[in-house]
Amino acid sequence: MNPQAKLIFIISLMLGTAITISSNHWILAWTGLEINTLAILPLISKSHHPRAIEAATKYFLTQAAASALVLFSSMSNAWQTGQWDITQLTHPMSCTIFTAAIAMKLGLVPFHFWFPEVLQGSPLTTGLALATVMKLPPITLMFMTSGSLNTTLLTTMAITSTALGGWMGLNQTQIRKILAFSSISHLGWMTIILIYNPKLTMLNFYLYTMMTAAAFLALNSMKALKLSTLMTSWTKSPA
Repeated sequence: MNPQAKLIFIISLMLGTAITISSNHWILAWTGLEINTLAILPLISKSHHPRAIEAATKYFLTQAAASALVLFSSMSNAWQTGQWDITQLTHPMSCTIFTAAIAMKLGLVPFHFWFPEVLQGSPLTTGLALATVMKLPPITLMFMTSGSLNTTLLTTMAITSTALGGWMGLNQTQIRKILAFSSISHLGWMTIILIYNPKLTMLNFYLYTMMTAAAFLALNSMKALKLSTLMTSWTKSPA
C-alpha cells in the first residue's frame, strides 16, 4: 500500500475516534463512527486476497447496519423528547434499539458472527486495530448512555458473550480466531460491569487493550498465524 494513502487512513481512523469520543450531539457521534468504518476498510483489504475482500465486505455491511440503527434510535429519541444530546437518551424504544446497535458494533452475542471472520481475513496489525481502537468509540457511547441502556437485554448479551466467547475459542486452531473469541468474552465482562460501575469498565478496557496489543505484536513479530506454527516458533525466537 502507498505510504501516503496508509497515513491518510490512519489519521482518519484517529480523527473518527476523536470525533465520537468528544461529541455531545448524536449526529457528530454517528459521523465519527462512519469515518472510522471507512478508514479501516482499505487497511483490511490491502492484501487483495479474496478472504481479505470478503472480510472487508462483511465488516462494512455489519457496521453500516449498526450505524443506521444508532442514527434511527437517536432520531426516534429526538422525535419523542426534542433532545439531540447523547446523555439524554430516555425513550424506552430508542434505548432498546441503541443497545442492540452498540452490541452489533462491538460484536456481542448474538451479533458476534462477523468478528472472528473479519479478524481471520485481516493482517495481524489491522486485527489489533479492530480489536482495540475500533472498540473505543462504541464503548465510549455505552459509557455516556450507561444509565439509559436496556439493562435486561445488556445483561443477557453480556452473559452469553462471556460463555460463548470462552467456549468457542477452545476448538480453534487459527490464532486470529482464538483472539477474536477472547475479545468477545472480554467484551461480555466489560458490558456486565458497565451496568454497575461504568468507570471500572473503562479501566477494564484499557487493561484489555494493553494485553491484546502485547499478544498481537508478539505474534506479528513471529509471523505466527496457526497454533502449529506457534508450537515451533520458540526455536526461532525463544523470548
